[in-house]
Amino acid sequence: MTIEDVIKEVEKYNKEEVEVVRKAYKVAEYAHRNQKRESGEPYIIHPLNVCMNLTAFKADGASLCAGLLHDVVEDTDYTLEKIKEEFGSDVAFLVDGVTKLSNMHFSSKDDEKNANIRRLINSLNDDVRIIIIKLCDRLHNMQTLSYKAPEKQLRSAEETLNFFVPLAYFIGAFKLKCALEDLCFLYLNPDSYQAIENKRDEIDKSYEQCRLDASKEVERVLKENKINFTYRIKILNTYHLYKKLNKGYKVENIHDLVNFKIILDDNEDPYRVLGLIHSIYTPLNNKFKDYIACPKTNMYRSLHTTVFGPDNHLIQFQIKTKTMDDINTIGLAAYWKQFKEEGKVKMQHELKMNYQFFNTIKSLNDVVENDADFISRIKKEIFTSNIYVYSVRGDIVELPVGSSVIDFAYKIHTDLGNTLYKAYINGKEVNLIHKLQNKDRILIISKESAHPRKSWLNHVVTSTARRNISKYFKN
Repeated sequence: MTIEDVIKEVEKYNKEEVEVVRKAYKVAEYAHRNQKRESGEPYIIHPLNVCMNLTAFKADGASLCAGLLHDVVEDTDYTLEKIKEEFGSDVAFLVDGVTKLSNMHFSSKDDEKNANIRRLINSLNDDVRIIIIKLCDRLHNMQTLSYKAPEKQLRSAEETLNFFVPLAYFIGAFKLKCALEDLCFLYLNPDSYQAIENKRDEIDKSYEQCRLDASKEVERVLKENKINFTYRIKILNTYHLYKKLNKGYKVENIHDLVNFKIILDDNEDPYRVLGLIHSIYTPLNNKFKDYIACPKTNMYRSLHTTVFGPDNHLIQFQIKTKTMDDINTIGLAAYWKQFKEEGKVKMQHELKMNYQFFNTIKSLNDVVENDADFISRIKKEIFTSNIYVYSVRGDIVELPVGSSVIDFAYKIHTDLGNTLYKAYINGKEVNLIHKLQNKDRILIISKESAHPRKSWLNHVVTSTARRNISKYFKN
């Protein structure tokens, strides 16, 4: 990896930033001149790789510079003030955001770790670019983890799987999320990793003719109908396949084992293409999802349909536009590609307005003082297994496993929770303490004279519900 490799990528989408990126490289190279990585390579190789990872997101100039300079304050005598003087306040702000709190007094390593993770998570409130830079940093660290001692490998893999993978998912950076998952799996369970890799090779071979036949047929039908499209076909990533098999699924029954992604020009109609696919192949009726009308909570949008493909092989078709595909693949960072320098403003606006996890994090940060408690609540309420339920309007609502009707009501609005009177799930009236299941459709009936019960505190799992119930009785 050289600076010229990085520059070639930057020139493809943002020639105006080439000179400032070169300048940042020279500063980073000099600052790290006497340092080596544990692999024995010059340290500058790491920031170069972080910067290269950022180019995959079409990152703006400030983020590219911050990627190159992200370790100089922490690991060298180059100061934040100097970065601000040389590169401006925006770059300095981003570098500060990814710099660990190492100069403060902590009573233990765990306290320091919790404080740093909390600081990183809360940086979402200021600038999501900090998270993206840190994810690119973590990706290269995981790619070079083999040079670490075994105990450090396990710690890094566990931390990455517990915190960085969920963050990547929630901001929609699906490609990076899958890469991190597979790397974590490699170190946490190497034997199973190799077994699943072998299984993926078998699947790849068994689907070879099916993929060829399906590609020819889809190309023929879409071209006959003058549809502008591209496509790609992929097998489930290693970790995702492992989880499916670990739950008892047989390979032949995994409906999304092979994904045939059809990417349309933005002026094309995905629903029309869906009809054309169903004219070729018989669909599995219970495996259709319309994530265009009802996007996922990380703004993923696509039509999903699983069909009986050639030789009765199951294939999941994912039909979306180019803009949707960008957001589905790299998440919020897609706004860099669309809006360039103004992308950072658009990212932050979208995050605050449309991403449910953001408000949950903000709410937790407001009420939980202790860092360890904050991390525990984040893991329990956001970063572990969640359920996805529907409002009567069809909006998807994300909640922790074990949530009750009361949790749902307070998630929608405080007033709705405080006046909760009745609830119907899938058309049937239920008790207000009823535990919700994935895909439940919920109708809440409120009544002005209704009010919370203290006993509700025994039946809620979200901090939002608990805080608002306690606040009601306090007032």
